[in-house]
Amino acid sequence: MTRSKPSKQFSQAEIDRFLMAAEALHLSIIKPFISPYYDHYRQTGVPHEVLLKTLRHVTRKKAEFIRWNTAGPVRPQTAG
Repeated sequence: MTRSKPSKQFSQAEIDRFLMAAEALHLSIIKPFISPYYDHYRQTGVPHEVLLKTLRHVTRKKAEFIRWNTAGPVRPQTAG
């Protein structure tokens, strides 16, 4: 039995699966509506930041499923 050499990067199908799993994790982090003044809220920022950095590293772009409010840094382009 011969060993195959591991791939150096994800295939597009693997990236798509990774993005779906990352979106589910993102929603599980941001979905609970808790006060930003307490430890649980502050501690969710750590894994969320790691998730976003990992997505940028693996896909070489920002996560498209992240939606900011209109005052945030990302706003959909409007025609006109």
